[in-house]
Amino acid sequence: MSLNKINITVAGATGYVGLDLIKILSSHPRARIKYLCAQKNIGKNIQFFDKRIKKRLPKISNLKNVNWNEIDVLFCSLPTGASQILAKKLIKKYNLKIIDLSADFRLTNKKDFYKFYKKKHSAPELLKFSKYSLTEFAKKDLNKFKIIACPGCYPTSIQLPILPLLKKRLLNTKGMIIDSKSGYSGAGKNLKKKFTHKNIFSSIKTYGILNHRHTAEIDQEFKKVTKSKIHYNFTPHLIPTFRGMLSTIYVEPKENVTINKIHKELKNFHKKNNFVKILPINKNLGTENVINTNLCEISVCKLKGSKKIMILSAIDNLIKGASGQAVQNMNIIYNLNEKIGLK
Repeated sequence: MSLNKINITVAGATGYVGLDLIKILSSHPRARIKYLCAQKNIGKNIQFFDKRIKKRLPKISNLKNVNWNEIDVLFCSLPTGASQILAKKLIKKYNLKIIDLSADFRLTNKKDFYKFYKKKHSAPELLKFSKYSLTEFAKKDLNKFKIIACPGCYPTSIQLPILPLLKKRLLNTKGMIIDSKSGYSGAGKNLKKKFTHKNIFSSIKTYGILNHRHTAEIDQEFKKVTKSKIHYNFTPHLIPTFRGMLSTIYVEPKENVTINKIHKELKNFHKKNNFVKILPINKNLGTENVINTNLCEISVCKLKGSKKIMILSAIDNLIKGASGQAVQNMNIIYNLNEKIGLK
């Protein structure tokens, strides 16, 4: 790496996440984008896909054309399985960091990867070089790992409010209900192949009720904290808006744990986290303030006639749930202020 710039390749440049990532990196004072790679549309300018990107950048090229000796960071925004194949070719040969936005290195158990993604892990020997990094919980020693696995969008919105409470043993381990709603951009550009219901852009639809892939990730990270299984029900919904995610989480505090204690613990845990904002108790919450930002807003609410407490967590699924968090991780790796390049 040069003294002033971080040389970057983006693989999967023309997907929704890739485009948001490029937009962020194009205004990052330390980022130098050397290659934008995709399988199609070779030779086109990135502005063909996203007119929000104003900076003149390299044209779309094939990964085969990358000079890996000059690259410091590879951002992978690729289909499931592709990052494993690419990492296997690069990680031991070149001195670079791979920041992966797919699920390829999120699960530490290769059997879980096969169970939830129906693919055999093609680089299990690299798992020891990777770190699951929800930035607010993984800042320490992040630069020691060659592969940074960025969390999924649903797990990001869920873990930011819940992990601090589990760490302090403030919640019962049974009966948690997680109701999450996501804009359709979370399904990627092949949306209509993945979802075939009518009126997809004007209706709400549940999906993955019993076996959503992100439950493996949620289970894994919950268990790291509690050392035992947390029993919860998770229901994701696709909603007719392009971006944004709101998770409504119903939890039962342990005896003598008040809503004020829950709220105080979240404020205390996140007081130094630049991108997490804890709102006043019983504050209504939507996605309007987090759209196009790397911010997560959290509200703790009392429920009438119930021992349970409702926790609301809002993020932009394409930024805090993906591209923004990836850049936040890059900033930590290079000992930069984590806010650089992120509004």
